Amino acid sequence: MTESSTHGRPAGDGQQSATPRLGVALRQRHVTMISLGGIIGAGLFVGSSATLSTVGPAACLSYLVAGIVVLLVMRMLGEMALAVPGIGSFTEYARIGLGDWAGFTSGWLYWYFWVIVVAVEAVAGAAILQRWIPAPVWMIGLVLLSVMTFINLMSVKSYGEFEFWFASIKVAAIIVFIVIGAAWVFGLGHTHGAWSNLTASKGFLPFGTMSVFAAVPTVIFAVGGAEIATIAAAESDNPAKSVAAMTRSVILRVITFYVGSMFLIACIVPWTSIVTGHSPFVAALETMRVPGSADIMNAIVLVAVLSALNSGLYVSSRILFRLAGRGDAPRALLRLTPSRVPRLAVLLSSVVGYVAIVAAIVSPQGVFLFLVNASGAVMLFVYLATALAQIRIRRRLTAKGVPLELPMWLFPWLSYAVVAAIVGVLLAMGMDAELRPQLMASVASLAVASAAWLLAARRSSADEGTRTGYLDAADGRALSGER
Repeated sequence: MTESSTHGRPAGDGQQSATPRLGVALRQRHVTMISLGGIIGAGLFVGSSATLSTVGPAACLSYLVAGIVVLLVMRMLGEMALAVPGIGSFTEYARIGLGDWAGFTSGWLYWYFWVIVVAVEAVAGAAILQRWIPAPVWMIGLVLLSVMTFINLMSVKSYGEFEFWFASIKVAAIIVFIVIGAAWVFGLGHTHGAWSNLTASKGFLPFGTMSVFAAVPTVIFAVGGAEIATIAAAESDNPAKSVAAMTRSVILRVITFYVGSMFLIACIVPWTSIVTGHSPFVAALETMRVPGSADIMNAIVLVAVLSALNSGLYVSSRILFRLAGRGDAPRALLRLTPSRVPRLAVLLSSVVGYVAIVAAIVSPQGVFLFLVNASGAVMLFVYLATALAQIRIRRRLTAKGVPLELPMWLFPWLSYAVVAAIVGVLLAMGMDAELRPQLMASVASLAVASAAWLLAARRSSADEGTRTGYLDAADGRALSGER
């Protein structure tokens, strides 16, 4: 295996890759379901109870606002992915647009976010399985993580197939719920109207209009995750088509799933009866007298957890691989198996997951709580860097006359609006007593990543050359008519 300098021009169409090439085994159906699965998780099936109980029927509007913000971020990513292809990880756009510090910190913070997700989901999955398996949570969690690690070590196709079916089950469950719920709300199987729940108990907005926006900081974490499709697209047979499909339609479908299901739940179940931590979907199914609703929903939540665990290992390993390719992580992480899987990157991400699971058992309110809080606002930092990078990259490409295949709507005003919205969410977290610890701990994570970058003493000349190389490559393809 040849390992060339990490400071040369990055891989692109027609360029010599500075890092080993990963496999190309994912198909369009894989990437589509990966993007859907990345958003539909336990945060919808269980976490939505907190939003419904604190916002009321208007919770669907909180999901709509958060969904629009994520939709715009994904559109920005789509624009950059098609205009400057071949970089492998969306966090590298921060490097191109804002410099090496932004690329380094975005990559490591995003990796940290996902390895904590791996641990959280492993513990959550173990807690669900305890319903059927009489074993300690830590033991079940370690087994789940081991199984998913093995799947990710096999090949990218094995990850894609498992995620395809995991995501398919989640999507099917949401669609079935929406169909059954809509039929019930519109009068099938009962004689009384369900619409009264929208206005009972202080009305549709029991806590006022501002409560809709106050819930966005919590909700936005549930609707995030679609960006993993841009990472998976690098191992697909048609990256441009995959990213375009994800940007144009997938996010709109997810917003429909979230907003539609929340609206129906608010119609079916009085919001005052929803208990935080208990699935509102179970409450709705029980109200509609669906037999075995608790077991059905627990099984679906388990699938959602396994899906997040599977994707968490995949994404974190690929981020490590790309960081290693840029010289921001040990180059040993670039070694690939015969099936083109970065084995050491998968194993390292898995090891961190094991450590976090042990912390969850030994010190659930100490070490583990801090680890989780320290990842709370990390995704917002990464999204903010992505949005700022898009503004700078777009201006440079426009100045060079590079045509855009999937331009951001109403540039630059919508791009500015996304930046303002993300900053607003961060400020709202700072003013919320419950969310403030997450923001402070996440700022500490950012500070640690920034200190690591300073210690690495990256050369500014190499950074500038890399960013120029990316844009020159894009310009060359555009001017020659290649795409």
